[in-house]
Amino acid sequence: MKKFFLPALWVLFYLPGCKQSQSCDYPYQEVPFTCVTLKDNFWMPRVETCCRITLPHIFEQCRQTGRIDNFLIAAGKKTAPLTSFGFDDSDVYKMIEGAARCLALSRDTVLERAIDSLIDVVVAAQEEDGYLYTHGRATGMKRWKGERTGSHETYNLGHLMEAAVAYYQVTGKRKLLNAALKSADLLYTALGPGKADTIVPGHQEVEIGLIKLYRVTGQKKYLELARCLLDRRGTSSYAYAHEWESPVNHQDDRPVRQQYEAYGHAVRALYMYMAMTDVVALSKDTSYLSVLHRIWNNIVSSKVYITGGTGSSSAGEAFGAPYELPNATAYNETCAAIAFVMWNYRMFLLHGETKYMDVLEQTLYNSLLAGYAMNGKAFFYPNPLASDGVTPFNHGDCKRQSWFTCACCPSNLVRFIPSLGGYVYALRGDTLFVNLYAGNHAVIEWNGVSVTVSQVTEYPWRGNIQLTIDPATEMKASLALRIPGWAMNHPLPGNLYRYTDKADTLFNLAVNSLNTAYRWERGYAVITRKWNKGDFVDLVLQMPVRKIEAGEKVKADSGCLCLSRGPLVYCGEETDNPQLASLCLSREDIFVPEYRSDFLLPLWGLSGTAYRRNRAVPFRAIPYYAWGHRGCNAMKVWFNEKENRETAGKK
Repeated sequence: MKKFFLPALWVLFYLPGCKQSQSCDYPYQEVPFTCVTLKDNFWMPRVETCCRITLPHIFEQCRQTGRIDNFLIAAGKKTAPLTSFGFDDSDVYKMIEGAARCLALSRDTVLERAIDSLIDVVVAAQEEDGYLYTHGRATGMKRWKGERTGSHETYNLGHLMEAAVAYYQVTGKRKLLNAALKSADLLYTALGPGKADTIVPGHQEVEIGLIKLYRVTGQKKYLELARCLLDRRGTSSYAYAHEWESPVNHQDDRPVRQQYEAYGHAVRALYMYMAMTDVVALSKDTSYLSVLHRIWNNIVSSKVYITGGTGSSSAGEAFGAPYELPNATAYNETCAAIAFVMWNYRMFLLHGETKYMDVLEQTLYNSLLAGYAMNGKAFFYPNPLASDGVTPFNHGDCKRQSWFTCACCPSNLVRFIPSLGGYVYALRGDTLFVNLYAGNHAVIEWNGVSVTVSQVTEYPWRGNIQLTIDPATEMKASLALRIPGWAMNHPLPGNLYRYTDKADTLFNLAVNSLNTAYRWERGYAVITRKWNKGDFVDLVLQMPVRKIEAGEKVKADSGCLCLSRGPLVYCGEETDNPQLASLCLSREDIFVPEYRSDFLLPLWGLSGTAYRRNRAVPFRAIPYYAWGHRGCNAMKVWFNEKENRETAGKK
């Protein structure tokens, strides 16, 4: 792959750019991924793999499976059967969005010409008034009426809008953007305020796309329509066709301001929460705030796995009841992990608290990354925390697949992975927030000064992080370093999980090799000083191997332990541990890091002792994200705790 660089066109079209905006809608402002060049051995290879291997793979799968042909059929340029699902259009749009982000990192004229040609195919399928839905145009179905029976018309349009904005921001080309605007104008006329009150999006997503159109155009009607569609939920008596398309699964059984917990289809719900958070930031209307806080607390206190996965039930790909967190049947869709990351980042941008970034990091390194194979060409759709190595849980297979009939997860990953650099830094006033630790080089306008910030680290394998601050001129400003919850004796916010031990000081902080004063603000260690070229900050996060137990209400994990180190949750696989199902762990035993070169990307596992019928046997663990790379293989995250005198009385 070509060396990453910041293209001039992105500086012209990306909003916001690398400069600190004075009219930002969120109080905390992201530093865009185009300003951050990843240079580490963990994330950089994955970003490069995504653009070099995964994107062409998705393109070819969309071609082979007829998703691109759908647009030709709708335009009358080809005669063939349509694909199975109305939402298949969205995979093409997500692929275009992923291509835009790859082009932002490294301009590739061959790729750009291919996407331009694809955009021609897409736009040719649009009807004169702006309607764009291949299954609708090809079959003559009545518009919008199928939203609650699975048509996904507005869902597709949301992804069209996101792709169009991304491609315009990178290239300055308006063809897809104009098509998206035309569709949005039609949607406003058909479903806007005062219109079609019984129709709401079947799968939330268009609200996010409309908000992005508002940001890039400044036309308030798009924000107004997004809010209208949110507020319309739960206000009609429209009958759903079957249980899968039920009001509960759509979050359409009650108005959004009356929803007090996460329920129904997890991805739909999380996309809705993302849009609601955007509306709060853009409109300054806080009426959604208490709802968002209530739901976020509900998830972290009763509905999230230790891996950061959400949506435990395969029935409707939905959130389960409180504390309903089974392991072998856990669904935890990869798309839900992506959405959970995106929503938590929005909540951080709104409130500036580390707890949101703690959840984001846990989800990113575990549940989300597990869905993406190291070779970039295979995927998990669900992400269980246990497998017998035989049950075909992954939509017909017990290992990662190269594609799915319902392919939302692969195409979602290809648009997410290239944007990872955008989650590292944020700004507010004179303060730069360091939210994630990864080797990188960033150029940021910070407190009115152009500053080069460099991170050198082997995170997540080691907790030594050095940041070099190179301002163009001396400046007084604040640097806020996130001290992860795992370094403060909290595996995750809430009380679902706890470490079996309590560690003392788990981090050290110094500037220019001297201990430095800092103050605590919302979970950040904040250093305020005059910064000069070459100043460097050393943050050392201790990374002992720790054991975690679940709260008493999580019946699936009762009497069990799991292993963690830093942000990573570990699991055991039968390839390393024969008769895996019969193994127990003791909270007293010590585990040590172990370098493993037998994977495509080297990693650090753990080695120690497990027990089978009270007999000690060697035990090896690997990061949860790495499981399933060696064929169908039994796996477990949670292991029964070995009974002994110290623990017998605690159960």
